[in-house]
Parts: sequence; C-alpha cells; structure tokens
Amino acid sequence: MPVLLIGMLLFLLPSWAWAAPIHFRDVGAEVGVTTGQNSAADKRYLVEMMGGGVALLDCDNDGRLDIVAVNDSTVDRYMGGGEPMVTLYRQDGKDGRLHFTDVTQPAGLATLGWGMGVAVGDYDNDGLPDIYVTGYGHNVLYHNLGGCRFQDVTAQAGVAGGGFSVGAAWADYDRDGKLDLFVTRYVDDDIHHLPQPGDAAFQYRGLQMEVPVTQGETDFLFHNAGSGKFTDVAAQAGVSNPDKHLGMGVVWGDYDNDGWPDLFVTNDMGPNYLFHNLHNGKFEDEGYLTGTALSADGHTMGNMAADFGDYDRDGRLDLVITRYGYQPMSLYRNQGPMGFADMTWASQIEHGDNYPVRWGGGFADLDNDGWPDIFSANGNVTALVDSLPNEFKYREPAEVFRNRGNGTFEDVSSTCGVNDGPLQSRRGTAFGDLNNDGAVDVVVYNEDGPPSVFLNETQNSNHRVLFRLIGTKSNKAAIGARITVTADKLTQIDEVRGGGSYLSSNDTRLHFGLGASAVMRTVVIQWPSGLREVLHNVPADFLYTLVEGQGIQSKVALPPLPKPSAAPHPSQR
Repeated sequence: MPVLLIGMLLFLLPSWAWAAPIHFRDVGAEVGVTTGQNSAADKRYLVEMMGGGVALLDCDNDGRLDIVAVNDSTVDRYMGGGEPMVTLYRQDGKDGRLHFTDVTQPAGLATLGWGMGVAVGDYDNDGLPDIYVTGYGHNVLYHNLGGCRFQDVTAQAGVAGGGFSVGAAWADYDRDGKLDLFVTRYVDDDIHHLPQPGDAAFQYRGLQMEVPVTQGETDFLFHNAGSGKFTDVAAQAGVSNPDKHLGMGVVWGDYDNDGWPDLFVTNDMGPNYLFHNLHNGKFEDEGYLTGTALSADGHTMGNMAADFGDYDRDGRLDLVITRYGYQPMSLYRNQGPMGFADMTWASQIEHGDNYPVRWGGGFADLDNDGWPDIFSANGNVTALVDSLPNEFKYREPAEVFRNRGNGTFEDVSSTCGVNDGPLQSRRGTAFGDLNNDGAVDVVVYNEDGPPSVFLNETQNSNHRVLFRLIGTKSNKAAIGARITVTADKLTQIDEVRGGGSYLSSNDTRLHFGLGASAVMRTVVIQWPSGLREVLHNVPADFLYTLVEGQGIQSKVALPPLPKPSAAPHPSQR
C-alpha cells in the first residue's frame, strides 16, 4: 500500500518534480582539453583580472563542434610581444569517442597579443565560420580558409579596433545579407602607465590592486560593406557610447518581435543599453524606458554579461544579467509594450543578499523538458581577495538553476555535478551539443587553467531536436533567424546568435527540448531576409539541416539518451 501511494503521488506531481536530475561531468582532461592559461599569479591590474571567453564552432564543417578558448597573458609578457590570442581544439575522436587536439599552430592562429573575447560568424558568406578575437591593444579577424585553417585579415578588413576591447557579437542589423559586428570597450587604460601604490585607482579594501575608477572608451559598430571590408558606423548609428560607460557583454536579439535585431550592452557600474533597431541603420536606446538600464530599485550595477531567452514561453525574449558580487543576478521578464519586469526574487533565482561574482551565464534547456534553465560561471577577480574576511573567494561554485515551468527556478548547483571537482574562478561560457546526442553541454573558461568541458549526462526520456540553418538570401550562417516550435501545448522560440554570454559564442545550431512530445506540430522559420517558412508534423529526435527557401535538406537521427534507472532524486521531489 505505501508503494502504491507513493506511485500515485508521483503521478500527480508536475513533470519537473519527478524528472531525473540534471547532471554534468567535467571531461576536459580526458578529452584532450588540457592547455592552461598563462595568467599572472597575483592579478593586480584590470587587464589581468578580466579573463576571457570561449566559443563553439564547426571549423571544418565535419558536423562536430570544435572549441576556441581565448588566451590570457601578463603585463610583462604582453610588453614583450604577447602570445597567441586564442587556442583552437579540433574535435577528432574516432568511433564516436569525444576527443580534441590543440591545432592552434597548424590552423594559423598565430597573431600575438592579449585575448579577451571571441565571436563566431561567416562574414563573407562562404559557408565557413570565421573568428573575431577581441583583446587589449588590438583585435583580430581570422578568415576561415577551410579545413580549420585561418588567415589574419584584420588590416584589410579594417576591424583592428584598439584600446581595451572585450565583448563582440555578429548580426545583420540592416538585413542586407551581410554580417556586421559590434564591439564593446572597457576602461581607458594605458599598459605603459598603469596605476601604482598610492594612486586612487590602486587600492581595494587595503589591497594593492587596480579598481575601475577611470572612464571607459567608445564602442564600435563595424558595418560590412562587402568584399571583406568594414566601416565603423557606431556614431552614425547611435551606438558609440559617447558617455564612455565601461562596456562589457553584448548580445543581439529581437526583443520586440518586429523582425529586426536589437542590441543589448552591459556596462560595468553604469546603465545598460537596450538599443532598439529603427530599421534605417540607426538605433535608439530604450534601456531606461524598458526598465533594463538599472536595477529594480533604480541603481547602476556592476553588470557583466546578458543573454536573451524566453524562460516563461510566452513568445517574447526575456533577459538574464550577471553581476559583480553582492549584487543580484537579475531576470527581466519581457512584457511587450509595458517593458521588462524584474522577476529576480519572484523567480527564486536569488535568496537573501549573498550574491557571488558572476561572469558568463545564459539560458539553455539542460534537461530537454522544453523550459530553458540558467547556468552561471562564478569567481572573484583575483586571489588577493582571499585574504579579506567576508569577501567572496577567488574560486567559487558555479550555479545551475532548473526551470520548473511555472515562472520559478530551483537551485540544483550542489547536485548537478558542476562543482564535483576543484573549484575554479570562471569567466565565459558557451552552450552546445559537443557529442551530437541532443543534450546541451557547456564549455567554461577558467582562470589559471584549461577550460572545463561539462558533458551533459542527464538521464530521462525527453525528446529533443537540433536545427542547423543555412541562409541563401539571408546571411549564410543564418544569424538572426528565429525558429518557433509548437509541440502539444507548448510553444518555444529561439534565435541564432553570433556571440553572447561573457565574451563567448554558442553553437549556432538551435536546440529545443520537447519533453514527452515525439512530434512537433509546427516549425516556423523566420529568416532575416523576411522569408517565413512553415513545416508541419516534424518528428523529434533528429538533427535537421534547413536551407532558406528549400526546407529540410537532410536529417540525422539523434542517438537514444540513457534512461533514468533510479527513483527521483530527493532534490526533485
């Protein structure tokens, strides 16, 4: 009788309450992602503290994701010429085995400097993903020559930038079929004249370390003129940041559903920008008007990064923003014409006032139940702070919040495996399906060591689907395309993006968890060109390749995922 009663109670619970728990395992060391960072032991300057990003891309179009990780440096090494700004790990496992090899040198990624962020996009529409790397002093555009070989074309493209560049993301903001590029810059620092003991900018609670007290720099919007050349049009477009706020993360998304990509920029210790696309090559900042510029109580915050995602499945893109310590990570619900409402506490992603330093983060459906969860990579700016009482440590636990499907989230950080090994001071995050099994994996940049490769080993019976989009009239990478999936009673949206999180880039294939639904009633593709295509009764559990104007061109079955073999985890009851 007790067993029957328990079974009846589990049947009556909503699906999120009895589903197998989310679980990850860091397989970085065993799959060959082992190259560490050449970072300073005691980080005292902002350029040393920032860390960097990671990106997922298929550099050779073999159907398997490869990994790019930005390389850190030190002031002394940079003054001596720097080092390669990124490391490329090419996926080369045999017989279904996940493995990567460092191919940075043969790939031609040899430009020296100090890397910060990475954005992936096919700027010349040749079907091969190109890489843009931001950094201190100068940025680099690598043109993909095929076979994971690249050429530095920065000078001829006119996108070297300069200063303290950090965030970057691609989008076709004018919908002319060519990808453009937005780049943020942080503080106006001169590495040849860094602050010294006794300076106002070199003291934090008694520690000799730099703090951002100087003004920032203007930002760039590089318009793609074709023939491999770009022009900075930030001032004309209204996105140049003339007030010189401290730019950090950047993400594009159509938040008002008008078919044009809008731009969200996080600013450290300043108001965020939500640039509404006016469809004429210009933008208007609606950060204050929409309620996304400041905190819920009207204060500027230490904003790090942002991501768009429809967490409540109402057909509008919401926002999650990571922030510096003692400041809450905020979840903004998109209310359409009414702007955004801060749902941080109502959603239960925050409790009390003990908020760690958060960097990379974003939305991803980690258990394929149809509802996007939230991942946050955390860690303080330098190990020097470990000597301070009541200060967040340099190495902090990462966080995973499971979407319950009712507007609230459950903190599963302690049970999902992301903190099973030694803690790290983490920065950028990239989401994507590394082993093509239909489950979203996460690659995370770690200070002082190689990236973490969190393989998603969640066990359940949920269905899922992946879409690879290829533009024809639209840009070839289909960045900016939106897919709407309806299965049973749940409708989901997502868009292809060319950068986001903290200085990082996700897999451009769109992933949707489908729960118990084995068939999608409709799949609607809204291409950047304006073309709208509708597919009906599409089976789940496939990777589909869709070509603009031509529908499904190929499909590959996703392998069966492991089924749960135990009773529901206590954290899920």
